[in-house]
Parts: sequence; structure tokens; C-alpha cells
Amino acid sequence: MPNNHIREMAVAVLKTEAEAIARLMPRIDDNFVRACLLMLDCEGRIVVTGMGKSGHIGNKMAATLASTGTPAFFMHPGEASHGDLGMITPRDVVIALSSSGVTQEIICIVPLIKRLGVPLICMTGNGKSELAREANVHIDISVEKEACPLGLAPTASTTAALAMGDALAIALLDRRGFTQQDFARSHPGGRLGRRLLLHVRDIMHTDDAIPAISPETNLSEAVVEITRAGIGVTAIVDAKYNVMGIFTDGDLRRWMNKKMSPHQTVISDVMTTDCITVNEDMLAAESLRIMEEKKINALLVTDKNNRLIGALNMHTLLKAGVA
Repeated sequence: MPNNHIREMAVAVLKTEAEAIARLMPRIDDNFVRACLLMLDCEGRIVVTGMGKSGHIGNKMAATLASTGTPAFFMHPGEASHGDLGMITPRDVVIALSSSGVTQEIICIVPLIKRLGVPLICMTGNGKSELAREANVHIDISVEKEACPLGLAPTASTTAALAMGDALAIALLDRRGFTQQDFARSHPGGRLGRRLLLHVRDIMHTDDAIPAISPETNLSEAVVEITRAGIGVTAIVDAKYNVMGIFTDGDLRRWMNKKMSPHQTVISDVMTTDCITVNEDMLAAESLRIMEEKKINALLVTDKNNRLIGALNMHTLLKAGVA
């Protein structure tokens, strides 16, 4: 019974919070649109403020806005009245979060925000509150009840605020035409950033690290070059470094099964001539797609004149965090 009660309580919490979010949908109204337009017209930054749990939600909202194309930061309302209010400029827009709409730390700084002529958007659960009355735009995030059985801990209310903040951020993202590339530029340390920003030239093996031999090289010497470079292939090039073909460790196994002499077999007789090459300006993620599509583990990199300038394999992409 105790274990069942734990599960029942958890399900009840999720149900209450899901219902709180569902009730927000009719509130995506003209007020929501006006709030978005104020933020789109903002020439400065979006300043998000909130106290307690609302502050934690506001912090996340500011981070989401900033990472999706809307410059934003969080300002603690308690610190604002002790100097941090200087962060706000007349070019900014303020978003204030307060479930009750009467949070004193926020009410205290509203006159100063109004004096600056800064548009104020408030998100509260009380449309008749002082904060709602003073705001240029009020967004209703009220909930019927908290998920907490005591009705005390902010749960459904903070979930509703978080969801409405996400709705604002994504509506703005879409209106701005924010792209994957834009997102990657603000997340260079993340996997998406690496996938979208890294080019082949950033990670390819170059200079002496490129495996390359002449067409007159015998098979045994080709094996030495493949082993030296450690990427599982060698390019076959002419005197001007133009690519003539490729030979892989997989090719080696196939030819050895034919019992060919490694010392007497010339590489030009066994190389693959129609090899796939890529250019250095290609996104590394695109080179990964080619490898997966063609079921190969390495690629040669050539310039516009088909001269060999680099090489990479699946391990190169893995090491760079692309694969």
C-alpha cells in the first residue's frame, strides 16, 4: 500500500500540472501577442525579475530567451532596490513574475521602472493585483490548485509560469526567423554547436598527417603508410598531389584473400579510382552523413583542382564531438 500511494501521489502531481498547462491555451490571446510585440520592438534587452520560486523560473526564462535570439538577463528584485536597478536602461523591457501579484520586492521597484518609461510585462495569477494594474501587459498564469496536497508549495503555478515563458520564447524565435545555425552560435560548447559550426577544415588531418603514396608504390609500402597515418586509408596521388585513387584497410583484406604478393603488386592495380572526396568548406556534419550513407569510414579532402589537402575518418568526427 505505501508504494502504491507513492505512485498515486506522483501521478496526481503530474495530472494537476498537466491540467494547469492545458488551461493556459485559451490565454494565448491579444495580451500575449502584445507582450511579444513589445519584446520584438525592444532595442535593448529583456530584463526578467521574480522573487523566490518565481525568481528561479524567471532565471530560466531569461536563459531560454537569450539562447533563442532574444537578448535577456535576470535581475533579482531584492538586489534591484540596492543598486542593481541601474542594469535597466530606457531601451529595455521588463518581465515581472509573481504568482500573487503583490510581491513587495517587485512592487517596490515598479515606480522606478515606470519612471524610466520602460514597458512592463507581468505574469501573475491575479489579474486584479497591484502589479497587474501597473503593467503595460498582463499575462494570466493562474492555476486552480497547486499540486502540493497542502496547497502551499509552488508546483502547478511555477510549472504554468515556466510553460508560458517557453511559449513567449518560442513565439519570438519563430517570428525572428531564428535558425539552427543561430542556435549553434549561442551554444558553441554543445553538441549541436559542434555539429553545425565545425567545418571539415577545422578537424581534418593535414600536411604530414595525410596518408599519401604514388601510384608506383607496392602493396606492402601502402600498408606501411596506412599504418603510419592511422586513419585506415591512403590516398594515391600524382607528382602534383592530384588524387588518382584511394586504398583502404578493407581493400587490403580483400586483396590479401586473393593471395596477391604484397611486394610485387603495384597499388595502381588495386586502388579504387572513383573515390569520394569532400571539400574543406563542407560542414563536418555533412561529411558524417556522407560516410554513413556510403558506408565508408574515411574521406579524402581536395581543393577545387582535385589536389589532396586533407583526410578524416569516423574517429576524427567522434573526437571532435560531431558523430
